[in-house]
Order: sequence, then structure tokens, then C-alpha cells
Amino acid sequence: MLPEMAAPAIRTSRLTKDYGVGRGLFDLDLQVSAQEVFGYLGPNGSGKTTTIRLLMGMISPSHGTAHVFGLDCFREAVEVKRKVGYLPGDVPQFGSLRGSEVVAYLGGMRGGVDRRRVRALAERFDLDLGRRFREYSSGNKQKLAIVLAFMHEPDLLILDEPTSSLDPLNQQEFYALLRETRDGGATVFLSSHVLSEVEHVCDRVGIIRDGRLVRVAQLDELRRIRVHRVEIEFAPDTAVPETPIRDAEGVEEVTISGQRVTCTVRGGFEALMRAIRDAQVVDFISTEPSLEEIFLSYFSERKPKALPP
Repeated sequence: MLPEMAAPAIRTSRLTKDYGVGRGLFDLDLQVSAQEVFGYLGPNGSGKTTTIRLLMGMISPSHGTAHVFGLDCFREAVEVKRKVGYLPGDVPQFGSLRGSEVVAYLGGMRGGVDRRRVRALAERFDLDLGRRFREYSSGNKQKLAIVLAFMHEPDLLILDEPTSSLDPLNQQEFYALLRETRDGGATVFLSSHVLSEVEHVCDRVGIIRDGRLVRVAQLDELRRIRVHRVEIEFAPDTAVPETPIRDAEGVEEVTISGQRVTCTVRGGFEALMRAIRDAQVVDFISTEPSLEEIFLSYFSERKPKALPP
């Protein structure tokens, strides 16, 4: 066996959990290097949480293998958990326990944690550890889950939809924490169904659909499948620059109604902004469609299509 630190942070081979009727995870071959932030991207129900539960040894595979730093996720599950900070998609319910008591209980199971680090994490996310868990809002419950995952400075963080319920300011704080953690030498495996989220922090991204890994992409590839719906309203006395908009790179499905233009933008906004720079804009709205819609645009039901050049 390779020395532990020479082994990939995560390695799976034909990892499968078949729940029947096409549901589950199938033949996952994946490798995540140490000190990498790897995004695991897919629509809800695509198999992300099943993968994570297999890596954590919480369920057994139908067949295939999974290793964390060379440790077998099923036969050596206890040793794996010592190296991992885990944030589940559904935060466990701790009832009437105070936040500090939850930290003490789980920290004690790990042999103790640095109280100063716990305090710093709680302050960073403005979390009151003196309140009872049942009194927490959904956002504060998620903040506690973040503290529990990061408090022991693990070698690997496995995070299932970690920014769920966080407000935008705390999301940005979380992204900063991830970067600091990676720079400190840890590896991060982060699942998400939000394309823009993984762009903030990830080095590479695996795209999963219907239980199968359809692509592992660098961030520049990921940006090519990004799409926004845009609505632009021009001032009443401004001529709508129809031709420049239609000719702009990445701009498609242009519809014009009076002074309002709607279109789809693939990739960046630079070409569209150049097209409208000489016109007076009174309203500009950009919305990102769901990942499910993006996938339907680029992937057939059976076989992934090539990403645009």
C-alpha cells in the first residue's frame, strides 16, 4: 500500500449503490487529490448524497470500492471518520441541548477540540452557542453544522449542500473559510446543485446525473455551460441597439418588445455589455436557471453531449 499521505484524498472504483428502478449510484470512478477543492455538482436526486454516505461508511455499496487517504471507507470506517469533517445535507436534531453542549459532546467523542477555534468559528458566523438547538433558526442550525465540521481541523471535509439556509453574507464568509482551509492543507469535497456556488471555491468539478458521473471538468469548462436569462429595459428616448445585441457573442433567443429586450446569455456578459454601452439602460435583470434546466439544455437523456467550444 502507498504511504498514507501519498494516497489520493478520495478514490473510488466502480462504486455502486443500486436501489432499483434506476435509482442510486452506478460505477463511480473518481479521484480527488490532496489539498484540492472538488465540487460535486448535480440536480437534486442525482446521487450526490448517496455518494457522500458511501464515502462516510454510512451505507454499504452494492459493489465497488471507496478509499479516503488509502483507508477503506467500509472496513476502516472509524479511522476514516477521524480524518473527516462531515456536514450532512440534513442537520441532525439535537433537541434541547445548547449549541455549546452539542460541541462538547461531539468534541469529546473526538478526544477534545480547541475551544479557541470553536469560539472563533462561532463568532465568525455570529452564532450564539448558548442557545438551545430547538430555538435556532434553520440558518443557525446550518452554522452549527459548519462549526462541528471544521472545529477539529480535519484533513478532509465532506460537505453536502453546505450553504443551504445561509444568507448571502454568511455564504461569502463560508467561501472564505473554505479557501483558508484549503490553503492550510486540507482537502474539500463539496456537493451542490447551484452552479454559481462551485465557481466561487472549486478547483475541479464532477458533474453527476441520474446516478452516473458524466464529466469531470476544470472551472473554465464549467463556465461554458453557464447560462443566464437577461431582461433589459431601455429609456423611452433611447434607440434599442437590436443589431449589436443579436450579434453579440453568447447572446441567443433575443426578443424585443418596445423598450424591453429579453435574451439568453451563455458564458460571460462582456460581449452583451459592449453591445449596450452607448444606450441608456433603466433596468437590467439577470437570473440563473436551475441546474436541472441547464442540464436539459446540454445533456440528452442517455448520453452527454459535447460542451460548446
